[in-house]
Amino acid sequence: MRYIPAMRSIALAVTPGMPIFDLAVPCHVFGSDRPGLPDPWYELRVCAIGPGGEGAGAPVAARSWFAAHTPYGTEELIAADTVIVPASADVRGDPPRELIHALREAHGRGARIVSLCSGAFTLAATGLLDGRTAATHWMYAALFAERYPAVRLDPSVLYVDHGDVLTGAGSTACIDVCLHLVREDYGTEAANTLARQLVAPAHRPGGQAQYIEAPLPERTDDSLAPLLHWAAERLHEPLTVADLARRAHTSPRTLARRFHAATGTTPLRWLQGQRIARARELLEGGDLPVDRIAELCGLGTAANLRRHFTRAVGVPPHDYRRAFRTREARTPSAV
Repeated sequence: MRYIPAMRSIALAVTPGMPIFDLAVPCHVFGSDRPGLPDPWYELRVCAIGPGGEGAGAPVAARSWFAAHTPYGTEELIAADTVIVPASADVRGDPPRELIHALREAHGRGARIVSLCSGAFTLAATGLLDGRTAATHWMYAALFAERYPAVRLDPSVLYVDHGDVLTGAGSTACIDVCLHLVREDYGTEAANTLARQLVAPAHRPGGQAQYIEAPLPERTDDSLAPLLHWAAERLHEPLTVADLARRAHTSPRTLARRFHAATGTTPLRWLQGQRIARARELLEGGDLPVDRIAELCGLGTAANLRRHFTRAVGVPPHDYRRAFRTREARTPSAV
């Protein structure tokens, strides 16, 4: 007996100006028959939601030169089991009223509603996220919180699943959300098979942190950049605020003020963030045991590394290494 999931039909809402990547990922995942995956697969319908109520049959221009020509519109979107809302073209403007009404109606009849990246702005405008936790791209966090204070935004996670409503973070997190839907509908084996075909991590849990780079500032005469570069090269040492203050030829209290003005955080929190970033590099690029990585990062023991790494990144070091270790990884030399 073939397994047919309850959420098999998927409607992808297309609105003018939307980013192509967020449109392409669900089309690639749900709109293509693939060897080794369950049959029947999903039924994907790209639904055009144009300005002024235009929809089915009217081309909808996405970013740049791309336009979606589809016979499907709001009626098919409302009737679908799952509705996916890709990123919004204008996070500061109002979403199309036709789409807002259609999403509310689809949800009311039992559809699962999913937003990708800044599509969370559209979903929040429906009111379906009020009082709930949601995710979006970290760079839109402040604007989202300002526009939709009734939503509890978590700017760090990859996605949030409430069952009937899901919100995902930006860019490659779109792939994580789509794989999560496959896992929920068809099971782990199908999701893992699809992940291998996509050459993507099989499972990054929703609570895993978005990977936000925190580069060191450029060297300038009037900043703390020389001190930060000096400290970054000595993360394996037990650096203290007093050590940093001596290097900067100032008092710990003055250093704290200057540090906050330059970096927005405290010296110890900055050190901790750099040590976690260094641990990520070592986990991705080599085979060093976790206890040795803990020493090289200045975190002492494997248990201490696991505790701080999991708190900061959202997954334990071993899980992070499995997901991100490069194929050509070589064991780095000790410091």
